[in-house]
Amino acid sequence: MNTAPTCTKSAGRPKAADIETRNQKLIEAAGRLFRKNGYTRTSLESIAREARVAVRTIYVKFGGKAGLLKAVLASRRERLFAKRNMELDPRPLRTILDEFARDFYALLVEPDALALQRVVIAEAGTNPELAEAFYEGGPRMTREMLARFFARPDIRLQLRDDVPSSIILTHLIGCINGDPVGRFLFPDAEPSGEEARRQLAARMELFYSSVLKPG
Repeated sequence: MNTAPTCTKSAGRPKAADIETRNQKLIEAAGRLFRKNGYTRTSLESIAREARVAVRTIYVKFGGKAGLLKAVLASRRERLFAKRNMELDPRPLRTILDEFARDFYALLVEPDALALQRVVIAEAGTNPELAEAFYEGGPRMTREMLARFFARPDIRLQLRDDVPSSIILTHLIGCINGDPVGRFLFPDAEPSGEEARRQLAARMELFYSSVLKPG
């Protein structure tokens, strides 16, 4: 007597959640090694050992070390900006930008972020791949998001006609950033808590007074 074939589930196929967890562990391992050893001195083999994956997995998932650095930066940025849609946010301009400024400043001064920025500053001059990967993985996306926000007709109407959009964008980033030279040279002197918030608010007032139309 013929019997119908028995269907069995494919064994060994990882679930989507498991794959995401493994990818995140790989990104975290890469970030630790980049901060500890620098970008140039961190090999794919050392990242693979740290994350307990095959080197081939890194190439398949991220295309290589530069792609992995972009993923490290994107992962950090995602925590603060994933749910933000400045293009459609109906709140007042100051409310939107004040919230963005607080979150962006918090991202800039995180110890891990500072450590990675030091790596980029130290090595970018001799490693164009690093400079390109860093820019593509973080600053470019932030600048494009802000450019789209300032291009909104309702926002543009509130800005001075004699201030180009490109200057508004870099001026905002500079006002949020504060004093990066002092931060890198004397990290213990970087203000925190209420004082940091007070100084950021003062810099944002300078930004508003210089780019918004009076009245």
